[in-house]
Amino acid sequence: MTIKVINLGLPKSGTTTLAKALRESGLEVADHRFRRRDIPHPSLRRAFVAERLYRGYFETGDPMARLPEVEAISEMSMLRDGQSFWPQMDFALILAIKAHHPDVKFLASRRDAYEMSKSMLAWSNLGTSRLPNAPIPGLPQGYGETTKERVVWIDGHYAALRQFFKNDGNFLEFDIADPDAPDIIGRFLGRNMPWWGVLNANPLLADEKA
Repeated sequence: MTIKVINLGLPKSGTTTLAKALRESGLEVADHRFRRRDIPHPSLRRAFVAERLYRGYFETGDPMARLPEVEAISEMSMLRDGQSFWPQMDFALILAIKAHHPDVKFLASRRDAYEMSKSMLAWSNLGTSRLPNAPIPGLPQGYGETTKERVVWIDGHYAALRQFFKNDGNFLEFDIADPDAPDIIGRFLGRNMPWWGVLNANPLLADEKA
C-alpha cells in the first residue's frame, strides 16, 4: 500500500473523529497505536505509530518503511513510559516523508487553542502530568502545566506548520468544529467522506470534540 494522508494535528484536535472518517472513506488508517481491528499485519498490532515512523527513518531513510499496510495516519505522537515522540513536530522527518512519498497529502486538524488546552487538561493526566514532565518540541520539560503555556505551544505548532507548508498545495489545515470540514477534506483528498461525527469525547466536557 502507499501512504496517501498524514495528519499533523496535536492530540485532542479531532484525531479520533478524523480516523473514523478516513476509514469510512475506504482507507487503512493508523491512529496513535495499532489495534487488531485497524491493521491486519501481525507485526504491527499494539505497536505505536511514532515508534515505527522513527524506526523506518533511522534504518532506511524512509519513515514509512516500517508501516507496510498504512494508507493514512490520523495521530502520530507518543507520550508514555518515559518516551516522548512527536513526529508531527519533526520537520526533518516530514521532509523525509515528502522526499519518499511526494504525492502524500498532509492535514492539520485543529480547534480553538483554548478549547484544545482545556481538553488536554481534562483528559486523564495529559495536561496535569505528562505534558509538563516530558521533553516535547516547543514545550521543554517543566512547561505545559498552565493554560497559557499550553495555548502558546498549540498556537506555535500550527504557525510553524503554516510557515513550513507555505504555498504547498498538498497541505490543508482545518478546524474540526467547522460544519463544512468533511466537504473541505473530501475535496482536498479527492474522496467521498460519508461519515462525520464526534468520537472519544470526554464526558466531563459536554462540547468536547475528539
